[in-house]
Amino acid sequence: MDLSNLKPAAGSTHNDNFRRGRGHGSGNGKTAGKGHKGQKARSGAPRVGFEGGQMPLYRRIPKRGFTNRNSKDIEAVNVSALERFDNDTEVTIATLIEAGVIKDAKDGVKILGNGELTKKLTVKVNAFSEGAKAKIEALGGKAEVI
Repeated sequence: MDLSNLKPAAGSTHNDNFRRGRGHGSGNGKTAGKGHKGQKARSGAPRVGFEGGQMPLYRRIPKRGFTNRNSKDIEAVNVSALERFDNDTEVTIATLIEAGVIKDAKDGVKILGNGELTKKLTVKVNAFSEGAKAKIEALGGKAEVI
C-alpha cells in the first residue's frame, strides 16, 4: 500500500451525475429516490440547522466572548532577529520575508525591543516600540514608519 494506489473504500462513494426521474427502467423513476410525499420530497428544503420548529442548537447555546472586527493582525519581530542582516542594509518587509524572519506580513510588521543589535540598519516597517526605535537609532540607523 502506497500513495499511488489509494482509493476510497468500496461503497463509500457514489455517482453524483446520476439522472433521476427518467423512467422505471432506470431504477430511479417515479419518485426519484425521494419516497412518498413529506418535506424531503418537496423542492424547497429547509435551511441548514432547521430543526422542524424546535429552537435550533445555535440559538439554544449561550453566546460568549467578543470578536473585534476592526482588529489588525500585526506580525511582531524582535530587534535580535535583525542581527542576521549585514551592516548598512535597508530592512523592509520584503527582505524580512526573504530572510525567513517572517512568513507573511499579515496586516503589518512591528519591531519590538527584545534582544541586542550591533549593526547600523535602515528599518522600514509599519511600527516600532519605543525600545526598538531607541536601539536602532543608538547605532546610527534609521527607524522609518511606512
